[in-house]
Amino acid sequence: MADTKREIERKFEFSKAKSARRGVPDLTGTAAIAAVTDQGTVDLDAVYYDTPDQRLAADGLTLRRRTGGADEGWHLKLPVSPGVRDEVGAALSDTVPPALASLVRSRVRDAGLGPQVRLVSSRRVSHLLDADGALLAELSTDEVLAERGDATAGWTEVEVELADGVDPDLLDAVEKTFRKAGLRVSDAPSKLARALAETDAEPPARHAGGGPEGTAGAHVVAYLAEQRDALVAQDPAVRRNLPDSVHQMRVATRRLRSAFKTYRKVLDREVTDPISEELRWLAAELGVDRDQEVLMERLQAQLAELPRTLLTGPVRSRLRTWNTGRRSGSRRRALAALDSDRYVTLLNSLDALLDAPPLLDGAAGSPAKVLPKAVLRDYARLATRIDGALALDAGKERDLALHEARKAAKRVRYAAESAVPELGKPAKHLAKAVKEVQTLLGDHQDSVVARDALRGLAAQAADAGESAFTWGVLYGREEALAERRERELPDIWAKASAPALRAALR
Repeated sequence: MADTKREIERKFEFSKAKSARRGVPDLTGTAAIAAVTDQGTVDLDAVYYDTPDQRLAADGLTLRRRTGGADEGWHLKLPVSPGVRDEVGAALSDTVPPALASLVRSRVRDAGLGPQVRLVSSRRVSHLLDADGALLAELSTDEVLAERGDATAGWTEVEVELADGVDPDLLDAVEKTFRKAGLRVSDAPSKLARALAETDAEPPARHAGGGPEGTAGAHVVAYLAEQRDALVAQDPAVRRNLPDSVHQMRVATRRLRSAFKTYRKVLDREVTDPISEELRWLAAELGVDRDQEVLMERLQAQLAELPRTLLTGPVRSRLRTWNTGRRSGSRRRALAALDSDRYVTLLNSLDALLDAPPLLDGAAGSPAKVLPKAVLRDYARLATRIDGALALDAGKERDLALHEARKAAKRVRYAAESAVPELGKPAKHLAKAVKEVQTLLGDHQDSVVARDALRGLAAQAADAGESAFTWGVLYGREEALAERRERELPDIWAKASAPALRAALR
């Protein structure tokens, strides 16, 4: 079983030989640090694994097998933000543990992992304590020797890693003290990054072809690359079951699919349509568990709002039983999709498309001309769907039409957001206005789905000899909410369809 901890740290190096000879200054009295206790010296031997073309290093990930020290074993470090990483550990073994291999699969794919760099360090450790003797941070001074083939490099590195729950402002205070003593923040985000740089083996930069800089093709391909990167980056988060990770991964698939359709004058849909269908498959496999989670949260919230006098029968236990049955196997299904060959093929297809985009004539145009036309085409499609839905009588047909309008609104929003870097505030304002339409229609669709679920819960309760009264009450509340959203739609749409919003794009 892999263990995870959040690392919040800052790395330093001596700026001059003179300051290195003086060594690390005494931090006693810096911020809340009341004492510095020496914990001795330990020898560490770490071998870093990567693909031959350094895919992990290119994305800021490190995977190592380390002996020596209290936490010897395998460690995978995933970047969270500057100076913050999640470290996932596994027991020492001769080969990469499967739990860690799965977390890097979206990067490694079929390339295979192997030893790339060895770092041998002599580490002197001190604990930084507060007035009560509680640990604030660990201070390490490492004498590092890096070996990559016949190339070697050596340096001294100082690292301060916060204990759990300690205010990160402590690092700023330490940095201020260190600066006065001739230490500066290291330019390298990790020892591996420095080792690669100093042995002339930095990972190659990613290049995405999209035509000459300043063209619509370059803009669209750069946007697609961002979404591809987001999709790949969310993979380990989904595998670790982190909050909102499935949602964010599905958003990336939706933005990619939407961009393929929006920019059909830029990219050849004969190439993008098959990839779009595979993205649809992935989103569907990921969505089973997430959709049920959202529905469960909605029903729980509705139940919580009811007075006790309207709660008849074992409604909460019935809801839990229903939810367990619906979610059984759904997470396994999502993970099976991520472990499949089909998923790797999809990722490789996205890479191939970005490396050699199927550009059409429209790709050579100016973004200032091409992008507004694409956004306004999507807007016209939305307007047609909204008008059509509003013309229908209330009922199932209208519900379906409003759902289609919601999907169209999402596409307009994504299109406008993708154009913001080139079109600025006009695109941003349109995206914001359409998002309100999307949100309203989303709440309406969630109510439609909730009512279907409530009918099923009522039937289950009745079959078990329980009262179905509470489920009927919730159904009525959802029905009233949907009607309210339908009444609100014309006013929200009037704001989003104001001619001035579209005129500003042209």
